[in-house]
Amino acid sequence: MTAPLPSDSPANTPDSTAETRFGFGRNWQRFRRQLTPARLERAEQSLRQFWLDREELSFLDAGSGSGTFSLVARRLGAKVHSFDYDADSVACTAALKNEFFANDPNWTVESGSVLDRDYLRSLGQFDIVYSWGVLHHTGAMWEACRNILLPLKPGGLLVVALYNNQGWKSRVWTAIKRFYCSSTLGRWLVTGLFVPGFLLAFFLADLLRFRNPFKRYEQSHDPRGMSVVTDIIDWIGGYPFEVATPDEVVAFYSRFGLALKQQTLTTGLGCSEFVFVGSESFSAPDDESSG
Repeated sequence: MTAPLPSDSPANTPDSTAETRFGFGRNWQRFRRQLTPARLERAEQSLRQFWLDREELSFLDAGSGSGTFSLVARRLGAKVHSFDYDADSVACTAALKNEFFANDPNWTVESGSVLDRDYLRSLGQFDIVYSWGVLHHTGAMWEACRNILLPLKPGGLLVVALYNNQGWKSRVWTAIKRFYCSSTLGRWLVTGLFVPGFLLAFFLADLLRFRNPFKRYEQSHDPRGMSVVTDIIDWIGGYPFEVATPDEVVAFYSRFGLALKQQTLTTGLGCSEFVFVGSESFSAPDDESSG
C-alpha cells in the first residue's frame, strides 16, 4: 500500500505546484558567498556524527543545494554523486566542485529528481544516501521518501531530515509559503514581515536567556554551518511544503526493514534528522505500489 499523502499535499494539485515553487538555488547562491572554512568545519562535524569507517566509501547527496555537504563528503574521502532538481542548485554545487575539486572524477554533479525512479536506479548503490531538508519540498514527500531507498546499499545508511509536523501551525505556514511563492508582491510582503520578525524574536530570546544576541551570526554557531538569514528565507519561502511526525517517519522506514540508528528531533519549527541503517540483506522496494 502506498503511504498516504495529506489531503492538503501539493502533490494533489501538481499543476499549481509546478507553477508555485521556491527558488532554492538562488538562495543557495547567496549562501555560497558566505561559505568560509569555519562553516565547512561545522558541516564536517555534522557528517562525522554518523560517518562510516569504510574504504572506498560512496556518498549520494540527493538534493545537494549549495553543495556544501558534497564538498565535505569528498574531503572526507568519499566518492560523491550530487544531484538536484533546481538548476541554480546544480550550478551552485558545480561551481563549488570546480573551486575545490576541479576535474575530479570521484565527484559527479548533475541534474536529477528524487521523483524519477528510473534516474535513481541508474545511479547504482551508495554506502550513504543523504537527503537533508529536501524530500518535503518535492510536492510528493512520501513517494520521495520511498524512492530514496532505491540507491541505498545493503548495510548502508540513509540520512534524511524532514519538517516537523506542528498541526495547525504547519497548515498556517503552508499558506504563508504558498503566498510567498505566488507573486513578487507576495515575496516582498512575506519577506518584509517575517525576516525582521524572526531577527527580532531571536534577539529578544537571546537577551532573555542572557546570551550574546550576536553570537548566533558567528560562522561557528550553527551545528551544520548554515547562515541564519539564509535559513530564514529558506523557511518562509520553501514551497512545496509537507511535514511529518517522528513516529510517522520511523514507522514508514521500518516497513522496509530499516532500523533507526540515531535521531535529532525538534519540537518547534525546522527539521528532525534521522539516520537509518539497512540490514545486510536489505533490498530497495522496486514496485511503485510497495510500502
